[in-house]
Amino acid sequence: MGRVRAWTRPWVVGLLVVAAAGVGFGLYWFQPWKLWQDETVQEAFPGTAAASKAPVAPPSPGASSAPAAPDASAAPASPAGPVTVAGGELISHEHTTSGTAKLVRLADGSHIVRLENLDTSNGPDLRVWLTDAPVREGRSGWHVFDDGKHISLGRLKGNKGSQNYTVPEDIDPARYRSVSIWCDRFDVSFGAAELTRAPEPAR
Repeated sequence: MGRVRAWTRPWVVGLLVVAAAGVGFGLYWFQPWKLWQDETVQEAFPGTAAASKAPVAPPSPGASSAPAAPDASAAPASPAGPVTVAGGELISHEHTTSGTAKLVRLADGSHIVRLENLDTSNGPDLRVWLTDAPVREGRSGWHVFDDGKHISLGRLKGNKGSQNYTVPEDIDPARYRSVSIWCDRFDVSFGAAELTRAPEPAR
């Protein structure tokens, strides 16, 4: 009888409520189940889709089969396709991470960061960051990416696969030297890649 009364005392009920709230908050904050949930997102490399061609009308009867002379007023040729201007291999930080990160200039002059063959752990509030920090191996490299300039390119779309992330138009990508898979909730890098500049093509 005394044991039943003890469990119904207000302070005991209060402790149980606090404990339940603490467990609920901990599950929300850490989201440990994500470590066993993979999200695979596969996006095509920009510009790889074949351009559609307009149907060509058959020549009218009696028309000359000689090729037409080039029209000087015709629209100029479309600009060159996507060009990888920098890239590097992803290394592991707090979580095992592999794949490549590329800085790609598109035909219209805009830029994207492309992650290819990404394989890392899932986690809460993961972002793709473009930063000016060096990439260091080991624990000393886990927390450096928010020390200087950094720009978030959005939430990580999937912890596996190949994905594209748009660089804002007002950002000069030449001022950044690395990409990090950044956990914004715990301020730690899951993995990162140094962006090594690709050699300029010979003219």
